[in-house]
Amino acid sequence: MDFGEKQTTSRATLSIRCRLFARYAEALGVESVDLELHAPATVADAVAALRATETQGDLIPERPLVAMKQEHVALDRKLADGDELVFLPPLAGG
Repeated sequence: MDFGEKQTTSRATLSIRCRLFARYAEALGVESVDLELHAPATVADAVAALRATETQGDLIPERPLVAMKQEHVALDRKLADGDELVFLPPLAGG
């Protein structure tokens, strides 16, 4: 039945903080970036959104090392509002 009313669909959003370390922070000039993602969202969605903010194009790889709550997480991990992701660049040493 159509009552002539427009239906509006609102998608829930998640607020995510991305903390950047070492060369990521140096290159982007910030230590953290706050993102708004459409729910449901995964770590991969946050990576894509963060990569979209880069001015250098490919500084952050498609599959970076990401941690949440002091544990490494997979890209398919689901996110919740208020989650904080930590982006760790590759380390070298001897």
